[in-house]
Amino acid sequence: MHRLFFILALLTVYACNGQNKNAIKKTMEDTIKTIQRSEEEWKKILTPEQYHVLREKGTDRPFSGKYYLTQDKGIYKCAACGSELFTSDMKFNSECGWPSFDKEIAGGKIIKQVDRSFGMVRTEILCAKCGSHLGHLFDDGPTSTGLRYCVNSTSIDFKKK
Repeated sequence: MHRLFFILALLTVYACNGQNKNAIKKTMEDTIKTIQRSEEEWKKILTPEQYHVLREKGTDRPFSGKYYLTQDKGIYKCAACGSELFTSDMKFNSECGWPSFDKEIAGGKIIKQVDRSFGMVRTEILCAKCGSHLGHLFDDGPTSTGLRYCVNSTSIDFKKK
């Protein structure tokens, strides 16, 4: 039910901003289409490291991820399903040990939910298309958004422009 209200709100915002009908339709399709797989299917598709991070909510060791220092231009996608999540223009060096972004690609591609693990209260970020764990969202970012999407390199793939 919440997803339906989100979609309607998103469509209203796009319509009010004068977006064309094709953009609205594509956003709606991207938001609605989800991937449903069993954990056994995910284990066959993903590497053991990817499965641990994406499906078991694991974390890369700080300063070890392949995209931590990447400065190339391109698109960051979910490593499990290929959904486009961030652009290189959204990336910044937070010096926290993981790739960091100050916003996400529009269209409801990331789900945010409360994470109370390890005695903390954080905002977990998940791929909306496949439900895979990406990392966490913090409100201590240095850019104008004030946000820091702290993402595991294992949970994303990069397509260079």
